[in-house]
Amino acid sequence: MKYKYISLNESDTISLAQNIEAEKFDKMVICLNGDLGSGKTVFTKAFGQSLEVQEDITSPTFNIIKEYTSGEMPLYHFDVYRLDGKIDSIGIEDYYKKHGIVIIEWADTIVDYLPSKRLDIEFRTSDQDEDKRVIILTPHGDKYEELCQNVI
Repeated sequence: MKYKYISLNESDTISLAQNIEAEKFDKMVICLNGDLGSGKTVFTKAFGQSLEVQEDITSPTFNIIKEYTSGEMPLYHFDVYRLDGKIDSIGIEDYYKKHGIVIIEWADTIVDYLPSKRLDIEFRTSDQDEDKRVIILTPHGDKYEELCQNVI
């Protein structure tokens, strides 16, 4: 089942991230998709701040991964945009087994490497309102389905 959330502004996207963080669990994987500037990094920053990460969360575009360990749980933030689906060398599957939370921006470029149990979040922009986002959450697995039911 898919869940739809309407974000009228950045504050709504931040609230969604905080609500999902409140339902967090160990080895959670969140896959973010959407155009440039659609809210993926805003979501990740808000999630990390709610997780009490002390470091400044930025897009790891040139680093591919940033590890934040100062919060309640480790946060592993990936941006796989520049990899063109070639991720064999970064060991992403090892991160799914680590204790913590994995957030992957541009996850649709590495579908074959994603775990079967995860939460996909798609950010769609609006042609009529530059601040509005339609956010589609697609849970894969019982824990993620329950999370969506609790949040939406």
